[in-house]
This record gives sequence, C-alpha cells and structure tokens, in this order.
Amino acid sequence: MTTGEHLIGFGTSKSGNDTFYGKFASTGNLLPTSFHECTSEELEAAVQLAKEAFPIYRKKTDAERATFLRAIAQEIVNIGDELIETACAETALPTARIQGERGRTTGQIEAFATFISDPAWTKTIIDPAQPNREPLPKPHLVQKQIALGPVAVFGASNFPLAFSVAGGDCISALAAGCPVVFKAHPGHPNTCELVGRAILKAAQSTGMPEGTFSMVHGRKHTVGTHLVQHPSIKAVGFTGSYQGGKALFDLAVRRPEPIPVYAEMGSINPVVLLSDRIKTQGESLAEGLSGSICLGVGQFCTNPGLVLLLKQDIDFLQKVADKLNQMPLGTFLNEGIASAFQIGVEQFTKHPKVKKWTKNEVGPNLFSVDSAAIAQHPELLEEVFGPSTIAIVCENKADLIQVVENLPGQLTGTIQAEKEELEANMDIVEALEQRVGRILLNGFPTGVEVSAAMVHGGPFPATTDSRSTSVGTQAIYRFTRPLCWQGFEF
Repeated sequence: MTTGEHLIGFGTSKSGNDTFYGKFASTGNLLPTSFHECTSEELEAAVQLAKEAFPIYRKKTDAERATFLRAIAQEIVNIGDELIETACAETALPTARIQGERGRTTGQIEAFATFISDPAWTKTIIDPAQPNREPLPKPHLVQKQIALGPVAVFGASNFPLAFSVAGGDCISALAAGCPVVFKAHPGHPNTCELVGRAILKAAQSTGMPEGTFSMVHGRKHTVGTHLVQHPSIKAVGFTGSYQGGKALFDLAVRRPEPIPVYAEMGSINPVVLLSDRIKTQGESLAEGLSGSICLGVGQFCTNPGLVLLLKQDIDFLQKVADKLNQMPLGTFLNEGIASAFQIGVEQFTKHPKVKKWTKNEVGPNLFSVDSAAIAQHPELLEEVFGPSTIAIVCENKADLIQVVENLPGQLTGTIQAEKEELEANMDIVEALEQRVGRILLNGFPTGVEVSAAMVHGGPFPATTDSRSTSVGTQAIYRFTRPLCWQGFEF
C-alpha cells in the first residue's frame, strides 16, 4: 500500500497543497493514492540530509556499501507481487516484461556490488618517490577515484524499474559513495514509492546514515529546477527527452559552481542495410527489424527509428511494411507519449517529401525519404517515440556515408552486412564510429547488456557527455573524480 508521501531521509512528509494521482495506463482512470507536489522546504530538507550524510557515507568501506546494495536488491524482491501489479497498472506493460525488468534491476545492483568489492574499481595509481633523482627529487604520488558528493537523479518514464528509483543512475551513485536525492517520475509514482521504501529499509538495516537516499514527487518543473540549482548537489543523472535533459544541463552549467549533468536524451539508432545481406537474409531481416521497431510499443531509447539503404534495394521496405501491417499498435505508457506519437506520425504522413509504406490507420509506421531531402528537412531526423521508423534511400555508398556523417549523435548504429560485404564497406563503419556510442553488426539495437564493456551513451544530442555510459559498471565513474595524494604513504 502506498501513501503518496515524500521520503525525506528516514522520515516522510506531504505538506504541499497541490496533489496528483498515478493512473491506470490502459484506461486513464486514477489510482487511489494522492501524491503531493514537493515544497521548497521539503526539497531543502532532503538535500540538507544528503549533505550531512555524505561525509559519513563516503567513508563506508566498499564492503559495507556492497552489503547495502545487496540489501536493496533483496528488499525489492521482498515487495513481491505488489510491485509487479503496481508497475503493470501504471505502465500497461505486460507482467512478463515487468518481471524481467525486476530481474534486470536486481542483477544490475548485484553487478555494482561485485564491482566495488574489488579494490581495483578506484583505479589507484601508485607512482613511487625517487628521493635521489637529479636535479630534483620526485615525490611519492597516489591517485584514486573518490565520490563527488550528493547526486540528483531523475527517473525515466519507459523503464519503471531498471531506469527508475533503483536503476543504474541511482545505484551507480550509491556504489560510488554519493547520497542520492531522487525525483520520482509522475508517470508511475506508486511504483516509485514501493521501491524507494525498499531502499530506505536496506539503508536502515545495514547502518547507512540518514540522508543516504531521499525521494521527492512532483509534476511541476520547479521541483527539478530547484534540485539541480541547489548548491549542495554535485552531479545530475537523467533519462528522458531532449527538451528535459537540455533544460537541466543549461541550468547546471549556469550555476555559480557548474556541475556535470549526465543526461541520456534519446536516439533514432540508424540501421544500415547493405545489398548482399538483404538478398540472402531478406525475410529474417524484415522480421527482425519490424520486431525491433515495435518492441515495448517502440518506447525504448534504442528502437530503430532510422533505416539507411541503397535505392536499388528499396523494394525491401515493402517486406518490412507487410510485417508492420500485421502488428498491433499496443498501449503507450501514458497519454502524453501517445499524443506525441500521433503528432509525429501525422507530421511525417503530411510531409510532401515523405512516402508512407504501411497501410494501417492505427498501428506501427514505416516511412521513407530520398537522401537529397534530408539536408533541407532536418526535422525528419527528429525522434518519433513509439513504433515508427523512417528509411533514407541513398543513391550510392558515398551518398550513404555522407548521410551518416551528417547525423546528430546517436546511442547506437547498426550495420547489416555479409562477411565479404563488411570488409569492403569498413568506411561505413568508420563513419558510424564518429556518430554513435555502440555499433552493432548483424543485430538490432533493442536490448542493452549490463556489463563492464557496455556503452549506453553517445555524442550530443544522444547524451550531454559522450565520454560516459548510463548502463554497465563503468557508469560509476560519472559520480567520481580523481584525487592525487602527494607525500602520503598508502
């Protein structure tokens, strides 16, 4: 049972007068619990507790923090069916998807617990002294990573567990030794509260200081604005829209003390289809591409929203359209996403340079446009969040490479090619290298493995910092900085 309260340290509060409700995503009907808009006083209390917790929490041993993380994972499991049912109600995602996402979330937490259990995670560099060096002696130097300080994290709409309260942003910050003030997503506030209370139970049972974790609610931009501008916040994690992420980034860099904002803001994830691959794998390629477009009702940040192919292969698009015509649209996470999807589809449908291949009135969509039109109509490269993709039809390879080189930054880029074909087209791969954070060969971008090697990031505007990742254990280094000790013997 949820209460609609803000979780301020180990206490709760709901002093604000403005309220809102979670909804049944499938019907739009309100869920019973009212949530209160966070007041400036409640936000100040949460950040102040995080500030006070930091000098204590950062000194907890790696083993103690790993125990805390594992306790979080266990408390999430302990919620049981209520978590699954609540998340399904607020997102309209199927039970199997939410169960799988819970497993991914707890597995990710375990990955960070294991990672910080190895002292190598601090990247310690020991540079021994050379007292007899001429003309000057060399001092003893030690460098290692240390925690930044309190972190603000904003939950995503499309993954109510894996990119939300106990998602990668929050857990990587906690693993690094940073207290977290979490801004719950108003699209699934009940789910957020259940997981937030699980984190607090774990914090109390493992002896973490009050303020290690707090969570506030709010639909208004003022809550996020005040959080990012607070002088005690030292970094921000965000997953969501370009407009939201860029706004937070702009606020952060204009502070008297600018701070890093690690915003993952979406992507259209180009898929390059080469001719030999289309000829030999056409049916399975159409099946896989259409499935990836529609996976999760197209509400993954890695759904392929862009296809590039040569003009000679244009008939392949009909195979994909035939598959999409047989697929249902599905239920969106919320009314806002559904409305934005319909607006995006209508704009493409009415565009004079765009051809629509799919025939269904309400369903997944496939469009195409000639490469020559892209330079004059950059709006055609804007993400339509949902099961829709646009194909750019290129005259030749040089034309295709030019399109890739002019793409805005992306999370992923995929090339579908036969072995010899790939060897002859590595210049396409090299062009993709400069535009994306992850390149796939003969696969599809949906599905992001949690591992040390994963990069879930990319050049702007996919993210605000292409040197980082929001998935995998390397995500911890967003919330640390290097410190050098000179003359200290460790």
